[in-house]
Amino acid sequence: MTDAADATALATTAPATTTVDAGLPPRLTRLTFHGPLSEARAARIVERLARSAPATVLDVGCGWGELMLRVLEAVPSATGVGIDLNGEDLARGRADARARALAGRVEFAEESGTGTARGPADLVMCLGASHALSDEEPPGHIPTALAELRRLVAPGGRVLLGEGYWQRTPATAELAAMWPGAHAGELTDLAGLVDLAVAAGFRPAWIETASTAEWDDFESGYQSDVEEWLAAHPGHPLADETRERVDRHRASWLRGYRGVLGLAYLTLVPVA
Repeated sequence: MTDAADATALATTAPATTTVDAGLPPRLTRLTFHGPLSEARAARIVERLARSAPATVLDVGCGWGELMLRVLEAVPSATGVGIDLNGEDLARGRADARARALAGRVEFAEESGTGTARGPADLVMCLGASHALSDEEPPGHIPTALAELRRLVAPGGRVLLGEGYWQRTPATAELAAMWPGAHAGELTDLAGLVDLAVAAGFRPAWIETASTAEWDDFESGYQSDVEEWLAAHPGHPLADETRERVDRHRASWLRGYRGVLGLAYLTLVPVA
């Protein structure tokens, strides 16, 4: 894992090929959102963002862009662009948009967010994807990503940032169980994260954090497809490799970052 602040990047260890017909486990079908986000919190966020009536929405590191699609549903005059490097997630987003009669109002583009010229937009979303805006190593990635978000948001617009922080200082054993090279200095606490947003030229209009229940639902949903596949296919040629991967991820979660790594959802307003 290259960016601890990207809480949902923990899913990047999933196999690239996930076709059920190929005898492999399906990928992330139990997840509505690619991160620790409940239906109740999503509804509140969408309602809050819709009040500013954005005409244009940009979702950086969008995955399949579920929250962006909900904003477009709430603001019928808005158009959106989601950018990501995962073609499979983008295909899921396009299919979801077609199913919800939104295909004419949204584009899913397979491209990097680093230095993107897609802005400015009235609403810029970056949920667990600050690594898509910065090549800096932690902890420098967060200020760089915030500067990019400030560049990409239109005057009077809004930024929705989902960013990692330490809920408490991780113990040595917890760091050892996390991603390779994890260290206490790569993230701030919540107050430090908000201070960085203010220093980048924002005012924090709303500060909220994912709950333990939201994290548990996300992590369980992330692994559920693979766990059920392993139970049903213990002798599959890829079972050992898959089992080792999912067991390693579960140990990283339960012995490492559970209750330690937080995810903040910050609604930010650029200072005029």
